Amino acid sequence: MKIAVYPGSFDPVTKGHLNIIKRAAAIFDKVYVCVMVNSTKQPMFSREERVELIKKSCHDMPNVEVDTYGGLLVDYAEKVGACAIVKGLRAVSDFDWEFQMALANKKIKPEIETLFLASSEKHTYLSSTVVKELGKYGADLDDFVPPEIIDDVKKKFESGGV
Repeated sequence: MKIAVYPGSFDPVTKGHLNIIKRAAAIFDKVYVCVMVNSTKQPMFSREERVELIKKSCHDMPNVEVDTYGGLLVDYAEKVGACAIVKGLRAVSDFDWEFQMALANKKIKPEIETLFLASSEKHTYLSSTVVKELGKYGADLDDFVPPEIIDDVKKKFESGGV
């Protein structure tokens, strides 16, 4: 069985993330979407809330499992038996950082590969940061986040969660 991990902060999960999840699920037998801790970001949603939002968004993908982990990504990948880490790339600027991380991960766990998937062109501009900025000002988020979670995201903004 070929297993992959798609890590990220997913705060919140976007249609761009969902596109990468669907494409990875078509390539691998099992994909773990793993909500990770990013010490450089102040999250809007708790890790548990992000896990639930992704589960709602991926309810129709039987080979996708959602989890959370607070340690090294390669340790998690090894723990679940993954042969690959999937990373989505929107632009060249993403590649710089992700390439450095892929090399570091390869040094720690040489048996785990990193697979880069280019964002679909309609999602190239999309990030959780963009969603949070737009949501803060009451913009319509229907084109940005999966329909299954739009109400959850709107409620978070209405409650002052940002």
